[in-house]
Amino acid sequence: MTLVQELEQEVKEAVLARDEARRDALRLILSSLKSAEKELLRPLSEEEELQVLQRERKKRTEAAEAFHAAGRAEQAAKEEGELAILEEFMPEPLSEDEIDSIVDDAIAENGATSLRDMGRVMADVMPQIAGRADGSAVSQLVREKLA
Repeated sequence: MTLVQELEQEVKEAVLARDEARRDALRLILSSLKSAEKELLRPLSEEEELQVLQRERKKRTEAAEAFHAAGRAEQAAKEEGELAILEEFMPEPLSEDEIDSIVDDAIAENGATSLRDMGRVMADVMPQIAGRADGSAVSQLVREKLA
């Protein structure tokens, strides 16, 4: 079952359960996925689905932060609720130890010794952590290890 099919089933269940907030959040996610499919004129691969979900997660996170900063707690809570539903469809996040291990392995494989080697290390690390860890946090970790 593809992610789109799974989401369509979840929308049906939310409609039957009369869970409007969940239904609306699922429809937004589904709409983003279908829009991406239309742009590419083909079904999305798992990696492309993950990219769409990551983009949606980032939008929700930034919107929630902006609403909190503006003192609009109700809208911030709505965004955070959508984010929680979106997280259900994301892969399991990596632990700090797992990320640390992946970074150490990439540094060893590339023979990296300075910040000039950061690009090669990140190119090796990012495919392994795709969607399961924050890229900026990983980048900071690599920078610290290479400094």
